[in-house]
Amino acid sequence: MAKILPPQVVEESSLQAGRVKGSTIVKPIVYGNVARYFGKKREEDGHTHQWTVYLKPLQNEDMSTWIKKVHFKLHESYENQNRIVMAPPYEVTETGWGEFEIVIKVYFHDPNERPVTLYHVLKLFQTANSSDGSSGPPQPCPSRKALVAETYDEIIFSEPTIHMHQLLTQPPLPVLQGPWRHETDIEAKRKRTLEQILAAKQKVRKEISELKEKIKSTRETIDMFKQQIGQHEPAQS
Repeated sequence: MAKILPPQVVEESSLQAGRVKGSTIVKPIVYGNVARYFGKKREEDGHTHQWTVYLKPLQNEDMSTWIKKVHFKLHESYENQNRIVMAPPYEVTETGWGEFEIVIKVYFHDPNERPVTLYHVLKLFQTANSSDGSSGPPQPCPSRKALVAETYDEIIFSEPTIHMHQLLTQPPLPVLQGPWRHETDIEAKRKRTLEQILAAKQKVRKEISELKEKIKSTRETIDMFKQQIGQHEPAQS
């Protein structure tokens, strides 16, 4: 059985201006969209896809204990551009034919905590790769297959308010009974991202080391030329 840690006990001495000094709480989230191709354009409006944009927790956790509402701002061509979702699941389903940026704004139960704004580019088409490795024109997925574009991120609360701290540290309640799944393997994606970051760091360290060696060699060459010039200069009486 999983061990559920009780909420952190907050001492009076650790409180400053209504905030929990030195406290940092991280809430992992996943946001993105899933889209399905109709197979052809709809005659009435020319739409080609049904899509759902969403915000959800990484783990099976009811985020409504600390999230008040989520505001999804769609493209201005939609009749109701601003969609407010007050309870899980935090998602909006629509139909359309084009890709555009969706603004996702997360509001918290404590108004003293600033809202968090996320940006997601709605993806409807997959990019085809040609035999030479270059990218071809976007292509719709087969109608029976869903196209998924989602991102792992973290909402970090640094020294949250006392009220927000209490909401964030209470034992989490599950959203669903049963297994909690994502459209993509988030853990594998995180692992690949971490490996890419570590590889990039190693590359930077190597380049810095090589640059230091070049600087050292250049300085030694300059010193050698200075000595040679000094040897050939006539002595002053």
